[in-house]
Amino acid sequence: MSTAPAVRPALELVGSPDDGRRRELAAFLRSRRERIAPEQVGLPNLGRRRTPGLRREEVAQLAAVGVTWYTWLEQGRDISVSVQVLDAIARALLLDASERSHLFALAGSVDPAPPQQCPTVTPVVRVVIDQLSPMPAVALNARFDILAYNATYRLLVDDLDAVPAEERNIMWLAFTHPSWRTALPDWNDAARTMVAKFRAAMADHVAEPVWKAQLKRLQLASPEFAELWQQHDVTVATEGQKRFLNPRVGLLHFEFTNLWLAPRQGSRVISYAPADEETRTRLAELERLATRPD
Repeated sequence: MSTAPAVRPALELVGSPDDGRRRELAAFLRSRRERIAPEQVGLPNLGRRRTPGLRREEVAQLAAVGVTWYTWLEQGRDISVSVQVLDAIARALLLDASERSHLFALAGSVDPAPPQQCPTVTPVVRVVIDQLSPMPAVALNARFDILAYNATYRLLVDDLDAVPAEERNIMWLAFTHPSWRTALPDWNDAARTMVAKFRAAMADHVAEPVWKAQLKRLQLASPEFAELWQQHDVTVATEGQKRFLNPRVGLLHFEFTNLWLAPRQGSRVISYAPADEETRTRLAELERLATRPD
C-alpha cells in the first residue's frame, strides 16, 4: 500500500522577516562590492578578474574584518553585526548617504553617525509651501528651527519677518516671546508636547554641540522649559488639532499634518487646514493682510 508524501506546512515555506532582510543585505553588499574597481580604493589591479569589482577578501581587508566573517555576511547567515563593523564596511564600499542608510536599515541597526541634514529647504519645497496658502505652512528641522514659511504663516502669531533670524525657532518663541504664549490658548499642552518631541529627537544628537547649545540656552532662558525637560517625557510628531489666537483676525482652529522631508524626527513641513468655516473665512482675511503691498 503506497503512502502519499507528507505535505510540509505552509509556514515552513515562508521565511521570517529577518531571513528576508538578511538576503537583501547579502545581495546589496555583493552589488556594491562588484561595482568598485581595485584602483578606486588604492589596491593594485593585477589583471583580468573572473568577476567584476573587488573580491571578498579585499573588502574584508579594507574594513579590517575577518574574511570568513564577511563571507558569511554576504551569504546571508544569521550572525551578529556591530555598528562599528557596519561603519567600516560602508567606508570600504564607498557608500553614499542613501546607501549607508540602506545598509544600516537592512542590518537592523541604528547608524551612529547619520548623514547631516541640509539646513535649508530646496526651491521646490519653497514653491509647495507658498502654494499651500491661504493654509499656513512652515518647514522645520528636528530642532524646531524655522527654515521656510508662507505669507499666511508669517502673520499667524506676529510678523515673523520682524523676528531676528537667530530667534526663529518654535521652541524659543513659545518659551520666551510673550506674543507666542498669548497666541496659544492651549499653551501648557503645546509646550509639554514640544519639549517631549525635542527630547525624542535629541536622542540621535546628544553629542552634537549645536543641540547641546540649544538645550542649554532654553534651560537658562525659561524655568518652565527646564522643569518640563526634567520630566523626561518623549513623543513623536503626529497629526492633530491646534488653536491660535491671532491678534488680527481672532481665534483660528486648525487640523495640522506633517509632510516629512527626511526620515522621522528630521525636517518636515507642517500645514494647517481650517477645522471650521469660521476659521476658513478668517484665514482668507489673514492672507489678504499678509499679501497686500503695504
